[in-house]
Amino acid sequence: MSGSSLFVLGGARSGKSRYAQARAEAGAKDIGGSPVFVATAQAFDDEMHSRIARHRADRDARWRTVEAPRDLPAAIDALNGNGAVVLVDCLTLWLSNLLLADADLARAGTELCAAIDRFEGRLILVSNEVGWGIVPDNALARRFRDEAGRLNQAVAAAAGEVVLVAAGLPLVLKTNG
Repeated sequence: MSGSSLFVLGGARSGKSRYAQARAEAGAKDIGGSPVFVATAQAFDDEMHSRIARHRADRDARWRTVEAPRDLPAAIDALNGNGAVVLVDCLTLWLSNLLLADADLARAGTELCAAIDRFEGRLILVSNEVGWGIVPDNALARRFRDEAGRLNQAVAAAAGEVVLVAAGLPLVLKTNG
């Protein structure tokens, strides 16, 4: 691993994005740079427009935003070595975009992990833990749950540090050392 990567996961409204943002801002302050937010969301409805607006309001003017709803590995590669702290939020929205586009999810996950490994700098990735609930009642939702679990496992293996956030509290699952 060339740089320093942190993988933050947790359930919906667990505080994972807030935790990841705080870590990115602290990291940017340490290196005297500005953080970069890589957004994977696409606003297809009013609810998503509101969520995106709320997340934007949480970030101040230091932040630069790059949108990467599908080609996340290329976006990470484009930011490689530029000295910024990069925060990707979130992998499950990216996975949803790929699933709906009928993309090769295994290949996409492999390419993402390769981009994580190549990244020189501080990279923070956020994802939802979706496997702790009831079994979804339809095939698409079950496929999404299974693919998200596989992706989270692969990213956790590639990342130097992994933190699970529950009820706003971080639990370190893996450290660099």
